[in-house]
Amino acid sequence: MIESNKAVLITRATGNAGYWSRLWNRMVQHKYMYLLALPGILFFMIFKFAPMWGLLLAFKEYNPYSGFAGSEWVGFKHFTELFTDKNFYIMLRNTFAINIFGLVFMFPLPIILGLMLNEVRHEVFKRINQSIVYLPHFLSWVVVASMTFFVLSTDVGIINKLITDSGGESIAFLSNPNYFWGMITLQSMWKEVGWGTIIFLAAMAGVDPQRYEAAVVDGASRWRQIWHITLPAIRPTIFILLILRLGHMADVGFEQILLMMNPLVSSLAEVFDTYSYTQGILKGQISTGVTVGMFKGVVGFILVMVSNYVVKKLGHEGIY
Repeated sequence: MIESNKAVLITRATGNAGYWSRLWNRMVQHKYMYLLALPGILFFMIFKFAPMWGLLLAFKEYNPYSGFAGSEWVGFKHFTELFTDKNFYIMLRNTFAINIFGLVFMFPLPIILGLMLNEVRHEVFKRINQSIVYLPHFLSWVVVASMTFFVLSTDVGIINKLITDSGGESIAFLSNPNYFWGMITLQSMWKEVGWGTIIFLAAMAGVDPQRYEAAVVDGASRWRQIWHITLPAIRPTIFILLILRLGHMADVGFEQILLMMNPLVSSLAEVFDTYSYTQGILKGQISTGVTVGMFKGVVGFILVMVSNYVVKKLGHEGIY
């Protein structure tokens, strides 16, 4: 029996040594590929994995004077306080409502715009249009919020100026809660829809041109080519991005919400990101802020796992 156990241990040790040896040989053989990936690996190691020890603060009553190690361990106290907070379900509703608006109205737009740009045959005209729709992505949310104020405010807003000059009454777009979710969605659409087309255009560029040529020979119109060739070719990309998008259903653009928020719309604008900022930064309750972040991460992880399972059950390719 002892000899058998020794043989098993020796086999495992030899197998592990062989694995690491093969891995090292593969890294040496493809050293330039690994060097190319090194900056990305370092980024995730330093800014994503290393700070994860800070999640322990969600289970401690953090005290700056006692330090991380000396702070009292309180278990799930902060999670209980978060879930029993009177504003929890309001924040949950607002967060998911804004994200559902974005999923329904925002997610399909880059696909549609990508299909339209892919059909443009004049290369110069196509490049110019691509540059124009990409530009808003590089504007900060401060600039976008200022432009929104300039267009929609009751005092100096261009739209309200046109309404009042036509004999109508000005509309409080910025202070009416009924317009808030729609305004946030329109802002995101204008700013990010062009940037979102990059991945879809890259996927469309990988479609074999011979398939289009064969379709033309068979008499297929441009619409038929899009429906039967282009869309099926980019379907895996669409599903992967959809799964990743669902993983951010608990996240809302913090800067955008903070800049567009005011007391009159706070009932529809308060989300987990603003709550984390208020509690963790303004009130100094670091543990509460970490708790909110951890809760968002768990929700995102569950949504990714479930959506990936559903997509694979439907016979499509998931993210793993």
